Amino acid sequence: MEMNEKTLERKEIYTGRVLHFHVDKVELMNGRTSTRECVDHPGGASIAVLTEKNEMLFVRQFRYPYKEVVLEAPAGKLEKGEDPFEAIKREQREETGTTGKNYVNLGKLYPSPGYTNEIIYLYACRAQSFGDTDFDEDEFLEVEKIPMDEAVRMVMDGEIPDSKTQVLVLKTARLLQDGKI
Repeated sequence: MEMNEKTLERKEIYTGRVLHFHVDKVELMNGRTSTRECVDHPGGASIAVLTEKNEMLFVRQFRYPYKEVVLEAPAGKLEKGEDPFEAIKREQREETGTTGKNYVNLGKLYPSPGYTNEIIYLYACRAQSFGDTDFDEDEFLEVEKIPMDEAVRMVMDGEIPDSKTQVLVLKTARLLQDGKI
């Protein structure tokens, strides 16, 4: 069976600095119509940075939609046309002050495929050098090192709710277990 939905109409709702909202009328595979509320997002990249002691670097930052401080892997939004690998190296340096070596591409993540086209590209690396951070003017971050075993425990115990970070922790732990990073 071919699975597809045909866009019949698009109603633009809002265009912001990062997000674009639209409501589409679609024809379903059975010929009926339905509505799809969509959020267009430029995508992002996130990275698991490991120290020589197999600690992972995290950032803590206040996330307004949740009204709480969230522990996350370093990440950032892609600029239009930006290569995800170049973006993550930039974000890594800005948010953790590190440069990396032995980069591993861990694929991509669809954080909420029911309503957004956002793609987060995932990477892991070993920290090669440590320097100063260079946060954006609207970023307020704290960098933290957590041993990988502890990070896995935190994911499994629900202490790290961020999806990209959960995936990075578990994939990176597997890379370590398999001797691939």
